[in-house]
This record gives sequence, C-alpha cells and structure tokens, in this order.
Amino acid sequence: MEDNKPWALISEVGEQGYIEEVTDILKQHFHIICHKEFLQNLQLHRPKIQAILMWKGLPLPEHSLFSSLPSLKVLASVGVGIEHLDLPYITSLGVKVTNTPGEVTDATADIAMGLLLASARRIVEGHQIAIDPNNAYLLPRLMGVEVTGSTLGIIGMGHIGSKIAQRGKGFDMKILYYNRNRRSVEDEQAVGASYRENMDDLLKESDFVMLAVTLTPETTGLIGYRELSLMKPTATLVNISRGLVVDQDALVKALQSGTIRAAALDVTYPEPLPRDHPLLGLPNVLITPHVGTNTYTTTRKMVQKQVDNALAVLNGQFIPNEVKPQ
Repeated sequence: MEDNKPWALISEVGEQGYIEEVTDILKQHFHIICHKEFLQNLQLHRPKIQAILMWKGLPLPEHSLFSSLPSLKVLASVGVGIEHLDLPYITSLGVKVTNTPGEVTDATADIAMGLLLASARRIVEGHQIAIDPNNAYLLPRLMGVEVTGSTLGIIGMGHIGSKIAQRGKGFDMKILYYNRNRRSVEDEQAVGASYRENMDDLLKESDFVMLAVTLTPETTGLIGYRELSLMKPTATLVNISRGLVVDQDALVKALQSGTIRAAALDVTYPEPLPRDHPLLGLPNVLITPHVGTNTYTTTRKMVQKQVDNALAVLNGQFIPNEVKPQ
C-alpha cells in the first residue's frame, strides 16, 4: 500500500510551510516532496506529481509549474480565498481546484472578535504599560470604548460573517449587516441581525464596521475615502477579509485626521507591510499577521479537508469543495 500512495508537491515543512504537527495527515495518504527537493531533480520528480497541496499560496501557482507536470490532477488549496489562482488556465489543463471554506469559519470569527475587543479596550497598550519596567503605577486614563450594547455593522454576511454576528450577539451588540443578497428571516433572527440595503447606512450607524467579504473585482477598494468619511469619528474598522478590500492610503489619512477612531487588521496589502509603512507607526492601529486560522485545531481540520479533497479527485469520487471558474 505504501508504494501505491500518490505523490504530492508541497512548499515546505516549517517556516512558511506546514507545521510539523500536521504532517502525519499528509504522510498517511501521500508521498510528499518539498518544493526545494523537487527543484533539485526535475526530471525524476515531474512525472510523478499528481497533486499540489498548496499552503498559504505556496508553492507559487505559476503557469510554468502546472504545465510541467504531466500527471497533475488536482491543486488542493486551503482556506477560502482563490484570488491568487488563475482558475481558467489551471482547469484548462484538466486540473481540478479545491479549497476548504467550512473549516476556517469559527477560528476566523474568533480573531475578528478578538481584534474588536483588543482595539476597543486597548488591551495591547495596557499590556505594554503593565510590563514596562519604568512604570511604577497604572494609568487610569487608558480609557477604551464600550463593546456591550454598541452597534456592529458586518459587511459580508456569509458563513464567517454569520459566526461573527453570533459572537456579537453574545455581547448584546446591535447587529447590522450588508450583503449582496439578503439572508433569510430565520438566519437574521438566529443572530438578531438587521439588514441594510445600502452600505452607506450601515457605515453611518455602526460603532464597529467589520469586513468579512471575499476578494473579488467588486470588493477590491470597497472601503475608500468616501466610505471612511461616512463612519462615525468614534468608530473602529475591523478587517479580517483581504487587505485589498481597503484603500490603505485612505485608511492612513482617516486614522491620522480622526475621521475614524481606530482600525484593527488581520490582513494588509502587501503582507507583511514594508517596515516604513505609515500604518505601522500609528497608535490607533492594531495589526496581526494574517493569523485568522492559526489554531492547531483549525489547521488540522483544514489539512484533513485538503487531503480529502485531493483524494476525492484522484479516486474519481465526488469532490466536496471543488472551485470552478466563474
């Protein structure tokens, strides 16, 4: 059985690749070869690769890679986003593409609420004050804003947006949402959410604006100068979608001028930001390095689903999470 396992190309284990704790899932079903080793003997390895298991966009999805693998049947990615993939080209080669949307939902919703709370209550600043060896006293003027009873406006009410709403409801927040399509009455009632047909209305009413959209041509630059100017000066922008959804130049100006109170970001563009980027120097910005799914439980779920998707393709079975060109 060991010799019958298919060969899969991965980026690496460690650094920017898979964590060691999930490699057992990969090795149970595949002979895996890291990209660096693959490049050392292309003639030997190219004919064997039937699957590319992509982790956080690596190996880089270059046309030259796909076209050089005559036995390739599937590109199995993790997470929801597929904007980095040229779907028409990949599928034109007869290669199936899959992702793992369901597995990321809870962890991403958790980081969304974590960022919201940390920004509102200035938790990172409080920690820095508490551990500062030059501080002999606590600062009562380190004041935050109330989360309980505030208004949370969610832009993008898909699976993740709904889970964020569920968590917001637990904080007795008033939940507003804007979505391409209105959710059912049952879905709205389950989380106590009210629909806003016009995004501008949501921006004007919300204390916290949460971005939970997928990146598409329509959502690129969704939040710019005009949209930020509609928000309350006491409002906070939270982005757990993609960096390109927000015009970062406009965001910098809005934060510097007091147009909005603060921003909390798990995503930027690029990632990481250049070390001299103005966002990194603003006291009213909280940034995490795109760690929305970074828990051991969710990572194992994602890798297991990734493997299940790839095996379904290779075994000619129903593909649970196939992604097709629009």
